[in-house]
Amino acid sequence: MNINKGKVFLAGCMALAMSSSVMAKDIKIAIVGAMSGPVAQYGDMEFTGAKQAIADINAKGGVNGDKLVGVEYDDACDPKQAVAVANKVINDGIRYVIGHLCSSSTQPASDIYEDEGVLMITPAATNADLTTRGYKLIMRTTGLDSDQGPTAAKYILNTIKPQRIAVVHDKQQYGEGLARSVKDALEKSNVKPVLFEGVTAGDKDFSTLVAKLKKENVDFVYFGGYYPEMGQILRQAKQAGLKAKFMGA
Repeated sequence: MNINKGKVFLAGCMALAMSSSVMAKDIKIAIVGAMSGPVAQYGDMEFTGAKQAIADINAKGGVNGDKLVGVEYDDACDPKQAVAVANKVINDGIRYVIGHLCSSSTQPASDIYEDEGVLMITPAATNADLTTRGYKLIMRTTGLDSDQGPTAAKYILNTIKPQRIAVVHDKQQYGEGLARSVKDALEKSNVKPVLFEGVTAGDKDFSTLVAKLKKENVDFVYFGGYYPEMGQILRQAKQAGLKAKFMGA
């Protein structure tokens, strides 16, 4: 997940702002991501990067002398909250957005921004569908799951060289989409995972999954999802005596 490219977005905002015939004294930019919830650590990095980019641009005179002002919003990487936040951004009269963070929250929010003529660039959402719908104002500065998956599969096959592979995901747009991309790439190389399994994001007990991994004698696990679930799975697998290597998204 690449989340520290706020300056690229801000340069685009500057170009649009400078082409406008009427300039506001302050150019407001919404910074939207997870300030709370299980992946708030990622959001913290996004907000830090965006705020630093704004400070750097303002230190050089801003945009035609006008100052950029970041306005922070928390969507907790939750799709429903992301929709509410997107509507709040619109109601607040903001025309430029850095965010959202997670694919599952970015996609529904992007529908609103496109309809309302708001420029949005996500520094982190990697689901390929986000930028394949013909939208003109929805962009990103990060890679795609459709590229990341085959790259991960190539590394697994050529470097790790496991015998029995499991691909696990968190049933979320980002995690499952990436896991399927890895699975498809493995199968194109004639390697079929012995297990393709989804878990529920937010769960704490993964004993059922670990039992399946042990039953299948898995020696390598690829996990599409976020670190809270990955950490729990790793700990419980070790406690159960599963001797397998793990790779996370």
